[in-house]
Amino acid sequence: MTDPTDGAEDTEDTEATEARDRDQEQQLLALEKKRERYVWYYLAYFLFGIHLVAFVMIYAVKHAPK
Repeated sequence: MTDPTDGAEDTEDTEATEARDRDQEQQLLALEKKRERYVWYYLAYFLFGIHLVAFVMIYAVKHAPK
């Protein structure tokens, strides 16, 4: 004979697993979004630094003694 509660337990396990998978996926997406934002920050600082160095070099060349 089969126990009628066997199917209910499987459904609960499946739902719990799916909920856990969804939570994990949401956490991974949030982490990926955070890391992508940091990449953009680093790129912005890098480009700002390059321009700052370029302007200082231009200033140095234009104001160098002849």
